[in-house]
Amino acid sequence: MLIRTSLALTTAVVAVPAWSAEATLKIQLPRLDLAEYHKPYLAAWIEKASDQSFAGNIALWYDVNKRNDGGAKWLKDMRSWWRKSGHDGPAVDGVTGATRTAGEHAINLLDARAVAALPPGRYEVVVEAARENGGREVLRVPFEWPLQKAQSAKAQGQGELGSVAIDARP
Repeated sequence: MLIRTSLALTTAVVAVPAWSAEATLKIQLPRLDLAEYHKPYLAAWIEKASDQSFAGNIALWYDVNKRNDGGAKWLKDMRSWWRKSGHDGPAVDGVTGATRTAGEHAINLLDARAVAALPPGRYEVVVEAARENGGREVLRVPFEWPLQKAQSAKAQGQGELGSVAIDARP
């Protein structure tokens, strides 16, 4: 009985570092002072750094409540994402959600199925935003998978996006 208890305690102690791993994607949407402001549509996905091939979707924010799925027809305005993944189907199961207001939004990358399925290597998180009667912007932030050391990377937008950053630690 004593051996089983000590083995269980050892296993619990060894598992703690895996639970403390963190990888957060922070996306800042700027407040634009426009007479007719529309929340941006946004797509975030992963590409291999070596050849920019598509590796998986992280998030897709669009007007999911529009009647007759009317919001989906504007997804092709996010041209980079559309060419990589969007043309396969307007809804991306498990990552779709409503548009977001101005401010900072955080996504736990360790919860994303696309990240969990990555083989070891160098990648980029790509974030694209497009807004009705507005512009379009794409930012890339590099990271390495799996997490073996702390990583921090940031890209700064000029219009539709503010900053996009990854903060991760094993």
